[in-house]
Amino acid sequence: MTGGSLRLIESPQNPRVKLWTALSETRGIKKHGAFLLAGRKTVPEALKRHAAQFSAVLASREADIAALKPPAGLECFVLSRALFETLDSNGTGFPLLVGRVPDMPAADLTRVPKGLELVCALGDPANLGAVLRSAAAFGARRIVLMEAAAHPFHPKALRAAANAQFELQFLKGPGWPALNTARGPLAALDGEGEDIGAFHWPRDIRLVLGEEGLGLPAGLKARRLAIPTTGAVESLNATVAASLAMQAHFGAMRKE
Repeated sequence: MTGGSLRLIESPQNPRVKLWTALSETRGIKKHGAFLLAGRKTVPEALKRHAAQFSAVLASREADIAALKPPAGLECFVLSRALFETLDSNGTGFPLLVGRVPDMPAADLTRVPKGLELVCALGDPANLGAVLRSAAAFGARRIVLMEAAAHPFHPKALRAAANAQFELQFLKGPGWPALNTARGPLAALDGEGEDIGAFHWPRDIRLVLGEEGLGLPAGLKARRLAIPTTGAVESLNATVAASLAMQAHFGAMRKE
């Protein structure tokens, strides 16, 4: 087995266990600057492509860690089954990775965007994760997280994004009023906006996605774009709408 020396933990009062347990919630993730990654497919892929992002691997059996073949320098912990199951909220039974949350500097809206930047206020971590997966797929590498947005390394966001987080740069966004002074093109998804199919996409643009239910503030100065539908449903899910918009920009850039 590669990786660091193996350590056994059985007590729920162990300081490390208390820290890892706190990573199930946004408050704990922010406090400790760490997250837990789970998944039979995502864990091996993350270790292969982004090993530097992680500090430890957790499992309930030594054999599971050996099979994972963690890189040298990664701490390895075998936990009692009860402790491991507490941390394994997805119930995968597969080793977990302890990762470091990357720095998220404040977004500088005084500079023009480079490429497609997504400005996102989604508060549901699962919805945010789904959007991040599409962002990585369609080349929106910079994500500006508004004040109301969920944490991108919340367990539900990680599960939905399928490792997309490690391909993206996250920036802390301001409140809504600051967007009105942002430099460069600004577009927002709005069911009452113009047909997105007729929109000429600039290469460099910020695309705004509002909060679930609340939508966009009335005073936002942005080009409002709507995705036409049959009208059989009231509106599209925010994650679906954002994915379609990002694909439209991606397709337009491929034609240039």
